[in-house]
Formats: sequence, structure tokens, C-alpha cells
Amino acid sequence: MATYDAQTQARNAGLDLVEISPTSRPPVCRIMDYGKYRYDLSKKEKVSKRNASTTRVKEIQLHPSVGDHDYEVKMRHMKGFLEDGHRVKVSLYFRGRENAHKELGFVLMNRVLADLHEIGVVEQAPKLLGKNILMVVMPNPKAKQAAKTASAPAPET
Repeated sequence: MATYDAQTQARNAGLDLVEISPTSRPPVCRIMDYGKYRYDLSKKEKVSKRNASTTRVKEIQLHPSVGDHDYEVKMRHMKGFLEDGHRVKVSLYFRGRENAHKELGFVLMNRVLADLHEIGVVEQAPKLLGKNILMVVMPNPKAKQAAKTASAPAPET
């Protein structure tokens, strides 16, 4: 339809001619109330913001000489963070003479990955930065979905 005819129809109906898809050829327009359209868009945006969950990055700090109990406590914290949907930044700090044995740090980071393999996946692999080894682990979407299906009640027949 010609643009002039569409504008005339919109004016006669007391509505506006709104361009919906300007990139398509020919451009797609619709006759509607523009104020109501903007209002509906703002409502949809508010609902999507309300339903969106923010993911935070939680940090766990380790040292190469961490004790078994301390390691288990840190692992419980990491698992809790991952189950809540947060990313976890694992930082391993070297102090003093520990700098001479960086390979022990990578062994510890691989142990962390092995312990978290069920609920977390590596987003950023362990990387040596100065006196630190850093890695980022994010929640495993498959594990999250499996937990939802396990907690859902079974349908009755």
C-alpha cells in the first residue's frame, strides 16, 4: 500500500501509522495507537527486569598449602554459590617460597575442578597472573535443569 494511503487511513481512524520493521524491504508499518504501544512496551520491559536474576561473581581464595578441612569448607561454599546460580572466581595466592612451586598450584586447581565437575563448568581456565592463579567456574546448566526435574512432583495417573 502506498504511504500516503496508509497515512490517510490512519488519520481517518484516529490512530497513528507506526513503522514496525524499518530494515525489511518494503518497510512494515501498522496502524495503531502509538501511546498505547509505547505503554505496552514499557510494561513488558518492567516485567522482564523484575524476572531477570542477576548473577554475581563470588570469590574464593586459596593457598597451595591449604589444609584438608579448610579445603572442604571452601568447597562447600563454592558448591553453595554454584547452586544459587552465581559464578565463582577461584584465586590461588602464592606467598614467599611457595612461588618456586607453581605446579602445586595447578595441581590444586585441577583438584578443585574435579570436585566441582558435577555442578560447575570452567568459564576461564586456570591462568597464572603474577603471584596468583585465577580461574572462573560457572554453574552447569545441565545440573541445574536436572535438579529442577528431580524436585518437581511426579504426575499422577
